[in-house]
Amino acid sequence: MATKQKFKKNDWVVYPTHGVGRVTGIEKQEIEQESITLIVISFEHDRMTLRVPVTKAEDSGLRELSSKDEMKSALKTLKGRSRVRRTMWSRRAQEYEAKINSGNPVSIAEVVRDLHRSEGQPEQSYSERQIYQAALERLSRELAAVESIDEDEATEKLEQILQAA
Repeated sequence: MATKQKFKKNDWVVYPTHGVGRVTGIEKQEIEQESITLIVISFEHDRMTLRVPVTKAEDSGLRELSSKDEMKSALKTLKGRSRVRRTMWSRRAQEYEAKINSGNPVSIAEVVRDLHRSEGQPEQSYSERQIYQAALERLSRELAAVESIDEDEATEKLEQILQAA
């Protein structure tokens, strides 16, 4: 059963729990007398390389970068009203982490929007800041790759949208 190879060398991809990476190659490995084709992905920011079996790529959530329209939808989410639920922080934190690790840019944008603090608002707790930073970085890396700009420009763009909201 041959699976069609969807990702090619130098493609930008998104792995849900690690964010944006670049395919550095496709390689075959022998594991217990079985030949397995692996997609090799480099996450430069984390100095990490991940090998995902081609047969497991879809199940793992590996996907192509968002389209410009999908990214527009995520940016539109940033402009929306914050929807912070009145539940315990530990439960909300778990929900935020799950949204970040979903790899879905709209869900990540919801976390950024909900945890963003404007001037004059109370300070974030340490854990709120950590989750906010993680979501902002994840979203800005994908925005940077989609729009072919650097990560700092992407972060600035996101922060401008948040300030204007």
